[in-house]
Amino acid sequence: MEDLGALHALAGELGVRTSYVDGLARPVTVGPETLIRVCAALGAPVTSPADAGAALAAVQAAAREEVVPPVIIAWDGELPALALPPEARVEIRLEGGAPTPPGAPLPPGYHRLEVENSARRWSAAVISAPTAAWRRGERSRSFGVGTHLAALRSSRSRSVGDLADLESLCHWIRSRGGDLVTVLPLLPTFNAPPPEPSPYSPVSRLFWSELILDLGAGHRSAPAPDRLDVLRAGAEVRSALAGVAAPADADPELRRYARFRGAQARLGRNWRDWAGPARTGTPDPEDVDAEEERFHLVAQTLARKQIHDLRGRLDHAGMRLGLDLAVGVHPDGYDPWSRQELFGDGMSVGAPPDRGFPSGQDWGFAPVLPAASRREGHRYIAASIGHQAELAGVLRIDHIMAWTRLYWIPHGMALDQGTYVSYPAEELFAVLTLESHRHRCEIVGENLGTVPPEIDEALPKRKIWGMYLAEFQDWYKPDVDPAPPTARDVALVGTHDTPTFAGWLAGNDIGDRLRTGLLKPQAEAEVRDERARNAAGIARRFDCPWENPRELLARVLEWLGRSESPLVVPWLEDLWLEDRGVNLPGTTSAAHPNWQRPMRKLLDEVFTDAEIEGLIRRLARSRAG
Repeated sequence: MEDLGALHALAGELGVRTSYVDGLARPVTVGPETLIRVCAALGAPVTSPADAGAALAAVQAAAREEVVPPVIIAWDGELPALALPPEARVEIRLEGGAPTPPGAPLPPGYHRLEVENSARRWSAAVISAPTAAWRRGERSRSFGVGTHLAALRSSRSRSVGDLADLESLCHWIRSRGGDLVTVLPLLPTFNAPPPEPSPYSPVSRLFWSELILDLGAGHRSAPAPDRLDVLRAGAEVRSALAGVAAPADADPELRRYARFRGAQARLGRNWRDWAGPARTGTPDPEDVDAEEERFHLVAQTLARKQIHDLRGRLDHAGMRLGLDLAVGVHPDGYDPWSRQELFGDGMSVGAPPDRGFPSGQDWGFAPVLPAASRREGHRYIAASIGHQAELAGVLRIDHIMAWTRLYWIPHGMALDQGTYVSYPAEELFAVLTLESHRHRCEIVGENLGTVPPEIDEALPKRKIWGMYLAEFQDWYKPDVDPAPPTARDVALVGTHDTPTFAGWLAGNDIGDRLRTGLLKPQAEAEVRDERARNAAGIARRFDCPWENPRELLARVLEWLGRSESPLVVPWLEDLWLEDRGVNLPGTTSAAHPNWQRPMRKLLDEVFTDAEIEGLIRRLARSRAG
């Protein structure tokens, strides 16, 4: 018992939960093996409960050595009071090297605080950040659409949608009174066998997908009729860029990324199986496929230029892009390889059991280590946010709950045998608000699922919008109508992770969940009954039979449009009543064709469809009114 008490104390010192309530409202006591493995991943010298006492003493001793914390927040430039040792000399080195005027507020940026006395020297990162994210206007009420770029199709498209297709959709929305098109992450994925088409499993959060490139009319080919083929799309890009010389002035991060992709082509995708310097981050020239390295140098340089040019044109037109910061990175990706000290080896991030996933979830990527991120002043997190905020007018933070805690699952253990690990939320919010102002980018936090109270408090305080989904409301209650979205929330009917509106009304996703094992047969009747009652309830609320989904959707959009929500963003495919979603969460691409279904309508058809036009105009009028 004494060892277990020390283990619990060690976990508490490291921000590891020893108990929690899961998504099924069940109290969970975390087992010793989970605590040992998570604490060890966080750097504690512990392999068994018997080690916990000594490990706790070591962790506490290290904490006492920290005269200044590794990260200090200067909200609105005001440095907080610090308890410093006697006769300490303090110096602040500003980002960019400018001198610090005595007593003046710090300018926004990432600075360094140096503390020194006759015995020692300490250093800390100082994040000088606005207290709230950037907003273009407090009373703005606009609308747009959401889409998966790869699935967009037009008469000029190749195998997948590209930046030219995206721009044409943006101009169409702008001409109808909207000002936003949101897309799923545009980050690089693995497009060689075996392909990994999920935009939420990127190779890196610091680069762009080569598949988004506008290759021009000379590289057009007919889209696949029933399946998005990223292998074919990747071959098209390679053909278009064949023979293009690599840039001579690529920055060091890009050169390292291209070298990594070249090493994967020669040594295999799983870099943990590599040997020698390649494994530890510095592949020898003979480990690198030179042609693959050249390709990625060229593709990333061209992507950066096309994206920069696109933002300029959209800014001129009064149009914005909404982008999405994926919560993690593929375990075989560049970021975990290039920053091995920053990622928790032997751990996966996921979620404990809840109503949608009664067994729990494993999202398949390694967590960022909170203490390691603090030691580097959250540079990687800042670079990941800034990479997309530079292009985006609105940036959605996938699973914003990760700013306070993440659910870690030790490899080889069951999905319900993980636990929550705390993250330095205030520091991460400071990074987010700073990057938001630097790039004049509004922020949305995906606060769906089990949301801790700290997030509910932080989002309005930091002027970060939450999300309101019409499909998630309790329409079945006969005497209480769901409240409309408020000025704090972006309003949606559903997302890429939910059924389409027509599919939700019909319950099509329930059959898919049964087929893939996400739903037990004995629970089918209850789930179908609940869905039927919700469909009947939303029809009753809007005085429209659910068998007329187009008119019902129009009334839902008008209701959302009349709300105080700053943004209403229907999913593009809902406008023609697509009955299948783009993704079925909790399944692999082998079990379900996630991210691989092209849109049923060409953009050429969308732009001339009178019924779609009618829906958009009704939404636009409700927003204006």
